[in-house]
Order: sequence, then C-alpha cells, then structure tokens
Amino acid sequence: MTVRVLGVGAAAPELRLQASDVGAAWGRGGRGEVAVCAPDEDTLTLAWLAADRALTAAGVAAADVDALFWGTSRPPFAEGPSFAFLAASLSLSSAIGGSLSCGSAHAGMEALTAGTDAIAAGSARIALVVASDAVRPGPGTGFEARCGAGAAAIVLTFDDGTTGAGTTGATVGTRVTRTRPFLDRYRGDGEIDNRDMYDARLFREEIFLPVVREVATTLAAFDVRAWSLPDPDGRLGAVLARDVSARATSSADVYSSVGDTGAAAALLGGIAGLDAAGIVAVVGTGGGRTTGVLITAAGPVPGAALTADALAGGRPTSYPQALRARGQLEPVGETIPMGVPAESAMFVRGNDEMLGLLGGRCVDCGTISTPPSIHPHCVNCGGPKLEPVALARSGTVHTFVVNQTMPAPFVAPLPIAVLDMDDGSRLMLQAIGDGSDIEIGCPVDLVLRKYAHERGVPVYGFKARAKKEVGT
Repeated sequence: MTVRVLGVGAAAPELRLQASDVGAAWGRGGRGEVAVCAPDEDTLTLAWLAADRALTAAGVAAADVDALFWGTSRPPFAEGPSFAFLAASLSLSSAIGGSLSCGSAHAGMEALTAGTDAIAAGSARIALVVASDAVRPGPGTGFEARCGAGAAAIVLTFDDGTTGAGTTGATVGTRVTRTRPFLDRYRGDGEIDNRDMYDARLFREEIFLPVVREVATTLAAFDVRAWSLPDPDGRLGAVLARDVSARATSSADVYSSVGDTGAAAALLGGIAGLDAAGIVAVVGTGGGRTTGVLITAAGPVPGAALTADALAGGRPTSYPQALRARGQLEPVGETIPMGVPAESAMFVRGNDEMLGLLGGRCVDCGTISTPPSIHPHCVNCGGPKLEPVALARSGTVHTFVVNQTMPAPFVAPLPIAVLDMDDGSRLMLQAIGDGSDIEIGCPVDLVLRKYAHERGVPVYGFKARAKKEVGT
C-alpha cells in the first residue's frame, strides 16, 4: 500500500535563550537563540501540542486514530506510562496501538518508520507519528548554546489505489538506514545531562560525516527539492548540504529558530519542507543509527505552511532562568510537597479525568459539573446521575487572580482563572504566563502542561492560554 501524509503539526516551548548569554557565562561567544521549556513544559506537553495541530490540519478525529508512534530521547517517565499519558491527553482510544521509541536522538526517525510500516502492513488505517525532545546539555558544555526543544507530528494513512486520494498530499517512499557502533551524545546510567563530545574532530571526521554523508548521497540520486539535514554544531549541516548539492535545506530555518531539538529535529525540518510540491529528503541520526526517508508532496501538505509560525516567537529568558527551568539550578530552601503522592489512589482514579479533561453531565437537567470526582452530584439540581462527557477546549475568562507570592516549586506570578467554557461548563485552572495577557472576557484555549514534578513523577493537567492564532 502507498503510505500518505494527511497533515502535519509543529510545536515549540515558551522560552527563548540567546546563545550569546550562554557564551558570556563561560567566557565564549554565541550566535542565534534556542527554545527552552518553561517549568510547566516538557517532551509530553510539546508532543501533545504538535499532535493536536496535526490532527486538526489533517481533519482527523482523535477517535479515528488506530496507532500512535512517539519518539523522544527523554520520555517524562524513565520507566512508566509515558505513552499512555500522551494517548489519554489526546483523547485517543484506550485500544490504541503503536509504540514509544526512546534512548537516542534517532527515536523520531524510528517513530516515523514504525508508523509507515504499520500503515503499509495494514495493521493500522490511520497512524499518528510524533517526535518531541527537550535537549538538556551539561552546563558549560560546548554544545549548550545549540540545544533546544520542539516537536513535530505527522498523520499517516494508506492509499490502496482505489480511492484516487494519492493524487493529493504527500507519500512516504524510499528509506535508507546505516548502523555503526559509535558513541555520540549520550547519557550514562543515572545521568540526567547529555555529555559533551570527547573529541570534536573525531566526532566530525569519523563518526558523524562518513555515515550521514553515505545516507544523504544515496538519497541525492533522486530529484530532491528540499532537505532536512542534521546540524549538531551549526556547521556540519552546511557541509552535508554542499556534499549533496542541496537546493534548499528546510531544516536550517528550524535550527535557527529553536536550536537542535534532538529526536524532533529531523521531522521538524521535514514537515517545514512539505509546504510545496516536490521531494523532501529527511535525514536523522543518533545513538549509532542514521536513517533517511523520502517524502514526495503533490502539493502543500495541510499544516506545513504553519510550521514557521509555530516555531517563531517565544518569551526571552536569561541563562539563570533557563537553568532553573531545566532543573539544573534549584532554589534554596524547603519545597512544599503535594498532599498526596502522584501514584496514590486519587491520581490513579483521576488521571483519566485530568488528562481526558472530563466532566459529569447531569442526566436530569443537563448541567455539567467539574471536576466530577469532587462533585459526584449535580451542582445545579443535586441529581446523583452524572454521565462522563469530554469538556470543550475553549472558552472565556469569567474572573481571575494573579498570585504574586508562591512557595517553591511553584513560580510566581501564578495566575488562576475561572473559565466559562463553550459547552456551558465552568472550570477553575491555572493560566499560562504571568497573567499580563489575561483579562475578564478574553477568549482562551486549554493546553496540556505540567503542574508539578515530585518524587520523580510528573503531574499533568490542562491550563488556560490566551487564544492565539493557529500555528503560534
């Protein structure tokens, strides 16, 4: 079967760090900027946002997705329900198939090839492929000013030649893979930060260039219009582009906007190149593996033109603030623990409700009570019969407050808003940012964010964000 691309989506975190600020702290220079996750963002929240945008661009309902393939070098749980949390937050079926690939920057390409194979084999009719990452370099390392964060998502389906649908969108085709037992950037057992290269020249001349060049030159035999090429140091991507006589490198703008996004880098550069007809070559590398894939677009793929807007912008942050957001600079003093641990019965029974954003609709009067676990009876008529219902993801601010003082690990100012949702329900949630863009009556969207990280366990829920244009 021919594997088709229905739509794509991209996401970047809230913060932007100037490379010159990093260099100044260590007596070096630096050019450009990188994207950094805010304290309530991580690889899962980025994956959720990119996937949500891809499904919207493709016009595919979450219930119609058969399989989810997620690639990230840093899943939120080192060992735990990372895949299940992403699936639940996207409202995918509890019978969803697929897999989580992790452990190296090659994980995004592994997710893409696994999703393609599932469609081609007929084991899935619609597959959602997501690659996300938030590279965490060691402070002072040579590549610290280059490491960023971001996510890309692709919705795949099949064309058996009878629908005529293959004349639109894009198709996934030729694949080349090489495997060599080399160490590039890696983390040892118990380590959190990525190690720097032991010998930059050895990496360039005997690890990176020979293998990646072999894969890229194989793909160059085709009439490639745009390339997504790895560029770990800001120079090697240009070397590869010259080697293959690339007419355009769509990945260059991505690296310039958000930095090296690890497992997401190859797919981000790839979907950025799907904004016009032609062949796009996507090359990803990491963990001793390099894979190249050709995607042929018959015309602009839905969502591709929004990639640049999705990666642009962001709030400026300082180097100390970035270290604090990454958890590399911790506040002095005691933090306030949650009342109950994240693996307790309350969270076990409430995760479906929090991640799926569920309310309880009264069978008698139709009023929606939120959250249903706290309000098991109708807040309007007191009726005991509530049926679970997915809440609207947009609404307006009824009222709000901005807390100017918060105990660690919370960061002030912290806005909390009461929302009137489009389906008539009312929610009280944290809002993103410092509250400067929140006012009574303003429209908001709900986005997945991290509320806390305690006892090694992240806790997720939805937060209100002042409504922005699609792709921002």
